[in-house]
Amino acid sequence: MKENIFIKILQKKSPANIIYQDNYVTAFRDKNPQAPIHVIIITNILIPTVNDVKDQHALMLGHLFLAASKIAVKEKINKSGYRLIINCNKDGGQEIYHLHMHLLGGKNLGKLLY
Repeated sequence: MKENIFIKILQKKSPANIIYQDNYVTAFRDKNPQAPIHVIIITNILIPTVNDVKDQHALMLGHLFLAASKIAVKEKINKSGYRLIINCNKDGGQEIYHLHMHLLGGKNLGKLLY
């Protein structure tokens, strides 16, 4: 596995406040939250970008959304609403090349997030 901070978290070499984990994805609180609730949900295997997704990853990608839904209920934001963000490559705002989803909520996020 190519080393990145998410791999280090999965290998327990770097600390993280893990709030959800299954065979396909792991979720933890962002260290620099952009909203009152900011959770990062990562794939448990390295897929660098959305462009690298293959047919065999379909079940894992479904678990990204299942995890988001479960976390939203746990955090009590499922009714008020939340935002899911997946960035792809540099111009899309991707900083860590390991497929991940941001779950943000806990306040009115408006039309755009800055």
